[in-house]
Amino acid sequence: MPLPLLSLMLVVFSLTTGEFVIAGILPDVAADLSVSVAAAGLLVTAYAVGMIVGGPIITIATARLARKPLIVGLVAVAVLANLGSAVAPNYAVLLITRGAAGLVVATFFAVAIATAVSTAPPDRQSAAVAKVALGMNLGIILGTPIGTLIGQSFGWRATFATVGAFAAVAVLMVLRFVPVLPVLPVRATGPVLPELRVFANRDVQLAIALTAVGNVGLVMVFSYIAPLLTDVAGFADGAVPILLLVYGVGAVIGNFLGGWLADKSLLPSVAGLLGCLAAALAVMWAVGADAPSVAASTFVIGVFGFAIIPGMQTRVMASASAAPTLAIAVNASGFQLAAAFAGWLGGRVGDSALGLRSIYLVGALLTFAGLAIAVYMVHRDRRPALTV
Repeated sequence: MPLPLLSLMLVVFSLTTGEFVIAGILPDVAADLSVSVAAAGLLVTAYAVGMIVGGPIITIATARLARKPLIVGLVAVAVLANLGSAVAPNYAVLLITRGAAGLVVATFFAVAIATAVSTAPPDRQSAAVAKVALGMNLGIILGTPIGTLIGQSFGWRATFATVGAFAAVAVLMVLRFVPVLPVLPVRATGPVLPELRVFANRDVQLAIALTAVGNVGLVMVFSYIAPLLTDVAGFADGAVPILLLVYGVGAVIGNFLGGWLADKSLLPSVAGLLGCLAAALAVMWAVGADAPSVAASTFVIGVFGFAIIPGMQTRVMASASAAPTLAIAVNASGFQLAAAFAGWLGGRVGDSALGLRSIYLVGALLTFAGLAIAVYMVHRDRRPALTV
């Protein structure tokens, strides 16, 4: 892999790990800071809110900056925020630092992908994007279980310190190997208003809604996966990193499967996969106390949960073609809307009379709501053809 792309991929790996690793150390954070698991789940919400707010605003505000110093500045904020999380003296400070860590991530992803395209030959641009995006998959399949293992062995603060240190090393590689590049293309640096008008487009609104609603059920389950595995299924703490690895393997397989299906039939494939995901989450609720069945189901929801993402990304990019710079950030914001709501709702459900196990069932129902949106979009796309 060319060193510029490797540098960007390693940054993506570290930021993705920083986002998802909280799922594996949630009980440890709650116990150490003397807060409930539901309150600790709001750390997921704080990070997501940071991405939702920071994605569109920072992307537009920094559109005229040269890309290399912009990348370095964005990653520097993420490094400081993760190190701040490692030394946070109390829950309130940790909540703030998680929000700060999320502020710059959506913009970084957008700029990193644009940079990868710029540094690749015309016939290798898609491959360049795939190499950078590989960091996201590796962050889930390797970074999250490794970060969880570090947290269980040395304390949860060590996890955030490691994420910050790794991102710092990666950004040094960016400084060394990524060439100096100009600002983004002219279309991306024009007036702000035309960029923002994309949000008034009904297709864009539906695409964002599909991303947000379609993902919220799975994100809620993943946010509370550690207590679900230990307190409900009866696994030992040491099994959590292994099962997160199982989930990550499923996610990588699902990513390739979803991309292949989306190329065949975009929205119908997303609808079908959402139906499969809803069914898989319902099965997890039914077998939630049976450890072997939960282990197998963890792999299955990893497959279907990530198989829906390529089609959703493609739909957002196509719908938001009038604002290419914002398209990736908008999609990330849609996903983080799901994460923000999921972190809060999962805590409420787990603390209710329904119990922690019911998170699976609520997740299935929310995924079914995403399926309803996908079916409506399929019907909407076909309607003009029916009226000709």
